Amino acid sequence: MNLYITHSLCLLHDNGSYHPEMPERVSRIQDQLISTQLFDWFLHAQSRAAGDDEIALVHDPRLAPQLEAALPEEGVREIGEDIFLSPGSMKAARHAVGAVLDGVDAVEEGRAKRVFCNVRPPGHHAEYDEPKGFCLFNNVAIGAAYALQKYGYERVAIVDFDVHHGNGTESYVRREPRVWFGSSFEHPLYPHSDPVSDLPNMVKIPLAKFSDSEVFREQWLTHGFPALKAFKPQLILVSAGFDGHFLDPMANLRLHENDYRWITREIVAIADEFADGKVVSVLEGGYDLAALSMSAAEHIKELFGLNA
Repeated sequence: MNLYITHSLCLLHDNGSYHPEMPERVSRIQDQLISTQLFDWFLHAQSRAAGDDEIALVHDPRLAPQLEAALPEEGVREIGEDIFLSPGSMKAARHAVGAVLDGVDAVEEGRAKRVFCNVRPPGHHAEYDEPKGFCLFNNVAIGAAYALQKYGYERVAIVDFDVHHGNGTESYVRREPRVWFGSSFEHPLYPHSDPVSDLPNMVKIPLAKFSDSEVFREQWLTHGFPALKAFKPQLILVSAGFDGHFLDPMANLRLHENDYRWITREIVAIADEFADGKVVSVLEGGYDLAALSMSAAEHIKELFGLNA
């Protein structure tokens, strides 16, 4: 049993003309799944909207009301570097968070083994009291906090293979030792995080500019996955960013669709060993629409066991 969660309201968030984080990111992934005749092979659901109390599991309780108050009545308003709001932005952001919470509920209640959340805006750059880097709320971190609080998990892992380091997720795991965080990312690149792993529950995998498939896989096999196995996760959440693809305009790695299939296979194997197979994956980056849709489809096929 596999579950695909999205919501049409996620398309309402508008960053302005020509911005790379566009509504078509979500629709192109879904179109790819339909055109390749994959869409009927899993369950579908519309996400709920997360409430302020759920967002406050990770963020300052004042953040959501502040963003609501800052929404423009029309058009697009810039409220910070790379942070824009439109009239529908908070509806989109609440449903993006809600999708992850629904995914955690689904795997815990046995309604699904694995979940993909095709949502936006992305989340892993959002800090405790500040949206950053296209991200309003930290969707995956809120999902981890929700799993800890509601279901009593003791060890939740977040695997992040976006080309940009999840600085907001790192900030969260510094406050929460029950969550393990493994992140591969191009370095140096936004958000210019310190590449050193200085916590027992965190592994950073900085990748030099133009790193290719061989380097990406070797680094995860050497540094990331052994530490994840040692953590013995009871649930794995994935920050699934596809902007390391060689066609993506936002960075300089040289990955291909089959690299996302490969890393998904490795994650699923670890989940099968330690977490009763439970994985909730959440869309992060990916800005070339063709590369994004193909890469996400390969990820979803492997996540849902549809490659046989």
